[in-house]
Amino acid sequence: MSTAMIFVGLILSTILVTASNSWLLAWLCLELNTLSILPFISKTKHPRAIEAATKYFLTQATASCLLLLAGTSNAWLTGTWDMTQMSNKLTSTTMLIALTMKMGTVPTHFWLPEVLQGSTLLTALLISTWQKIAPMSLLFILSNNIQPTFALTLGLLSTTFGGWGGMNQTQLRKMMAYSSIANMGWTVITLTHEPKASMINIFTYIILTTPTFLLMALTSTKTLQNMTTMWSTSPLATTTMALLLLSTAGLPPLTGFLPKLIIVNELVTQNLTPLATMTMMTSLLTLSFYLRTTYLTTLLNPPSSATSATKWRQKMTKNKTMILLPTATTSTFMMPALIP
Repeated sequence: MSTAMIFVGLILSTILVTASNSWLLAWLCLELNTLSILPFISKTKHPRAIEAATKYFLTQATASCLLLLAGTSNAWLTGTWDMTQMSNKLTSTTMLIALTMKMGTVPTHFWLPEVLQGSTLLTALLISTWQKIAPMSLLFILSNNIQPTFALTLGLLSTTFGGWGGMNQTQLRKMMAYSSIANMGWTVITLTHEPKASMINIFTYIILTTPTFLLMALTSTKTLQNMTTMWSTSPLATTTMALLLLSTAGLPPLTGFLPKLIIVNELVTQNLTPLATMTMMTSLLTLSFYLRTTYLTTLLNPPSSATSATKWRQKMTKNKTMILLPTATTSTFMMPALIP
């Protein structure tokens, strides 16, 4: 019962943030959102989970302080808490830093890999997807007042460090964390020029990441070594996982290619071709560790993987597979058909 109430609070707080028009109300709902997710992170009572919850709380509290500072300063300058009346450069930049800290972009990204590694797979799913909706909705409202140069710099740094950070990871949760950082870079880089493209990118990422984490949870897969023996649980789930990883990497003609194409096209339209070229080059870093993971998942079949110990797993029930696989398959293939 208590878990259900906390989960309802998590959902309601996000909905209230997206519906609010005042920075004070948005700050209050973000605080409720932070307090609602903490019990899920620390639920296992493991020391690493407690450490992850502490790091998450301290980071979110710092971001909330910056958000309240920016909102209060803007209210003092303009006489209103209205979100659309933030024309001062200092307050808008401070607000951007606060919101990007909540989502996990460079240079305030260091908390995300450690928090995901200390959480369960389902809690990591919540942090990687649902917890980004509230701050992203506020960024969408703020997009007209953000300094373009600052946003472009944050976006390029995030795509670069996200790709480099995931290169040497063997833990899948940390790898997905760095993938999230890189994806947030793609989202922020076009926020001031085409905020709708940013929203398409973040929601596409959520659609792809959700079945990926669910498949990991159903097959008890947490490391790259586990991926080499994932076929022993469900060959069909293994194939779907490979397609999801390639789609998240942005390979055509899969779903993840569409938002990247839109963003690069928008950067070229804004005469930012060198930046678009550098962004595409940094995406190759992300592609490299996704291709490595896909190779371990689908191409290391027996007897090639005989040296890897097969991890004991509960057998996937037919109902779970039948519910999850259509969702994953749809999210992998549905959106390229929308390209005009």
